[in-house]
Amino acid sequence: MRRMLWWLYNHFTTVVLLFNLLLAAAVIFLERRNVGVTWAWLMVLLFIPVIGFILYLVFGQNLSKVKLYKISRETSLVIKAIIEGQRRAYLHNDIQFHDPAMVPYSNLIYMNLSSGFALYTQDNEVEIYTDGHDKFDALIRDIASAKLHIHLMYYIVKDDEIGRRLMSALVERAKAGVEVRFLYDHIGSSRLRGAYFSDLIQAGGHAASFFPSKIPYLNFRVNYRNHRKLAIIDGAVGYIGGFNIGDEYLGLDKRFGYWRDTHLRLRGSSVLQMQAQFLLDWNLASVTAIPENPGYFPVVESEGQVGVQIVSSGPNNTAEQIKNAYIKMIHSAKEYIYIQTPYFIPDESVLTAIRLAALSGVEVILMLPAVPDHKMVYWASYSYLGDVLDAGGRCMLYTKGFLHAKTIVVDGKIASVGTANVDIRSFKLNFEANAIVYDSGAAGQLKAIFEQDMNNCRELTPEGYAARSRLQRFRESFTRLLSPIL
Repeated sequence: MRRMLWWLYNHFTTVVLLFNLLLAAAVIFLERRNVGVTWAWLMVLLFIPVIGFILYLVFGQNLSKVKLYKISRETSLVIKAIIEGQRRAYLHNDIQFHDPAMVPYSNLIYMNLSSGFALYTQDNEVEIYTDGHDKFDALIRDIASAKLHIHLMYYIVKDDEIGRRLMSALVERAKAGVEVRFLYDHIGSSRLRGAYFSDLIQAGGHAASFFPSKIPYLNFRVNYRNHRKLAIIDGAVGYIGGFNIGDEYLGLDKRFGYWRDTHLRLRGSSVLQMQAQFLLDWNLASVTAIPENPGYFPVVESEGQVGVQIVSSGPNNTAEQIKNAYIKMIHSAKEYIYIQTPYFIPDESVLTAIRLAALSGVEVILMLPAVPDHKMVYWASYSYLGDVLDAGGRCMLYTKGFLHAKTIVVDGKIASVGTANVDIRSFKLNFEANAIVYDSGAAGQLKAIFEQDMNNCRELTPEGYAARSRLQRFRESFTRLLSPIL
């Protein structure tokens, strides 16, 4: 009996090792992944062979080889014609900027236009929200005034006080004949029960989850999440930024306390691009597709003067549009770069851009929360702070509550506000959307907000960073190795 068990054990081990070798070969030679991601997966396969194989099946899919979004040929031709028209205008310097200070950023606009189909519009009004109460009050007011359609997309949705308040407003509009669609991420809102949407569906509204599990408790796309937070009302008003739907975003969670985030309310043609992104995501997630209808893209009446591009990215392609926008913005800096992010796990290209800016005399200030919400991600983030400090950058740790804002401000002229953190997950694995704002006024407001936040921070000095315990250093080193797949 012992011989039989020993024989089975040896053969099982051989089979596992063979599977590991084949999988490692696939990771290296067939997938052609980023080098850091490849090494991270090889470590997982080496140190935890059986579990690592299962983890790769669940978390290691490459969606860039899958055509997810489907657009009709006619629509595709129209979009390409509009994009090509703007590209020609920039190549021939035919664009007249409302804010002359934006002229040096023409190449950033052109890059976003070429790689991310991000149209540049200059008729936008921008309102900035940093408090959850203000943001949700404004959103619910806009929902209450909706006449045609309401489209919401959120990563985290909770059936709590603010969740029910929002749902009540949606149900009321659905009963009045307004089209209401609610898209949520299946993983981010994993605790949300279907009953949350029952009144909305009964009133004629619709709800769908992004990449749901086809088999209970088993989702092979669990690693790819729709992290976008968009709200579009009548194709005229749009919201984009960091706030999800839950009481903690109002500062009502005792663990986090005050919740500091940044969200934008937009009016103008930029809202139409947000609408287009919602329709694409909805048609990918829902069995009831939205038919192409010009009514979802009304003629915009706005007196705004702010330039905006809505830049989206996701694992369905390898362009990494938002990451490239971040790098280009950092390289454009002459005076300062202010960065707010809850997670700081940059890849080599982003880290190099930040270090070069600091080494070139540009003031670089990075702001993170002082208290983590995900310990492993926080440890990995901390491991990169030394690189910023060594280059002459500054690191501020927000202490008033939890900092969840995803904001970059460059020289008080351009800024980015959206859903993408400065981490590899946001660059490669999540579906994200950011508003790049080209306006001295709006960027100046965001600069002032950042500087006000600094009053609620403690600075992490090079001496303080060097005084970390050995245990902390070990945690950071270990999680940094896994950072490409966290």
